[in-house]
Amino acid sequence: MNDTGTFLDQLTKTGELYESTPDGSVRCFACGHRCLIRDGKRGICQVRFNQGGKLRVPSGYVAALQSDPIEKKPFFHVLPGAHALTFGMLGCDFHCGYCQNWLTSQALRDPDSDPALQLVRKVTPDHLVHYAEQAGAEVIVSSYNEPLITSEWAVEIFKKAKPAGLMCAYVSNGNNTPEVMDYLHPYLSAYKVDLKSMQDKNYRKLGGVLQNTLDGIQRARQHGLWVEVVTLVIPGFNDSNEELWDAARFLAGVSKDIPWHVTAFHKDYKMTDPDNTGVRTLLRAAEIGREAGLNFVYAGNLPGQVDEYEDTFCPGCNRRLIRRTGYVITEYLITADGTCPNCQTSIPGLWPREPGKVRLNGIGMPLPVY
Repeated sequence: MNDTGTFLDQLTKTGELYESTPDGSVRCFACGHRCLIRDGKRGICQVRFNQGGKLRVPSGYVAALQSDPIEKKPFFHVLPGAHALTFGMLGCDFHCGYCQNWLTSQALRDPDSDPALQLVRKVTPDHLVHYAEQAGAEVIVSSYNEPLITSEWAVEIFKKAKPAGLMCAYVSNGNNTPEVMDYLHPYLSAYKVDLKSMQDKNYRKLGGVLQNTLDGIQRARQHGLWVEVVTLVIPGFNDSNEELWDAARFLAGVSKDIPWHVTAFHKDYKMTDPDNTGVRTLLRAAEIGREAGLNFVYAGNLPGQVDEYEDTFCPGCNRRLIRRTGYVITEYLITADGTCPNCQTSIPGLWPREPGKVRLNGIGMPLPVY
C-alpha cells in the first residue's frame, strides 16, 4: 500500500463481519466478494485487511461529509424535502470507470492518492450526530464510497443517530450478503441500490457479479427496508431496449412499488468515450419502466427536461402528488397517513408525519458541512 493506505491503517478497529479459519486467514462477509484474506493481505476493497488473524476495518474518520437534499441520493419516497447528512470513507469493492465519486471510492487504486488523504478527517459518531442536528438533517446516510465495506463504522454512527431521531440509510451498489444485511437491519430504514446493467459481462468489467446485485435488491426488500433502485443509462453500455426491459421486468417481479430512477450519464473519471445521455434516451428508458408495470418511474440528472418523470403520481387515480424540479419539491399532497387525498390509495414509502412542514421551493436548503 502507499502512504495513504499506511495512514488509514491506523484508523481501524477489529471488525465484526468475518470468521477466522484454522490457517490464520479470515473470511470477510461485508460484501458479495466474501474475500478469503490471508495474514498480512487485503480484501478487494483495499481497506479491510488481516492482521495477525483478525480482520481490521475502517473506523473513526470521514473523507466526505455533506448535508444534501435527500432527493440527491436519490430517494424520492423517503421524507421528501428532508436534509440528509451524508458521510463517506475511502474504498470500494467495484472499480467503475465512470464513478462520479471516484476520489473517495477509487483513490486507493491510484498510485498517487495524496488528494484522497487530504480529505480524511477524524471524527466520532457523536460529532456526526451533532453535525446532523446543526444542519437540520432528518436523515443520516452512508454514501460516497461503498458503504458495505465500512459497515462496522456505519453501525457505530447509526447506534447514536437512531436514538437521536435520525433515520438511517445506505446508498450502495447492492453487492451485499445475508450476514451484512442481518447486521445492518436493526438500524437501516432505507437502501438505495445501483443496478448498473443486466448483463453479467458488464458487471464483471466493473468488478462485480450481476446475480449478487439482483439478490441484494431482493434481500434488502426481505429485510423490510425501503428500497429504491437507480440505473445510470450509458449509451452503448446498457441503453438497449432489451436490457432496459430486462431491468424493468426484474424490478416489477420483485415489487411494482419499487421506485426506478433512470438517470443520465455524463463523461467522468475514466469513461469519456460514450456520449452523454440525451433526453430522448432517458424518456425511452422511463417509458419502458412504466410499460413494464412499475408504479413509480423517475428520470434524473436532466431537471426540467423529462416531462412528468420528475414527479410522483398516484397509481390509483393518476393525480400528481409530488411535483419536483431537480432536487426541489414545489408541491406535496400526500396525506399524513401516506395516502392520496383524492382516492385514498396508499402510496408506498416513508412519508413525513406532518405534511405541512415539508420544505417547498428549496426553502431552508442546507449548506456544506465541510
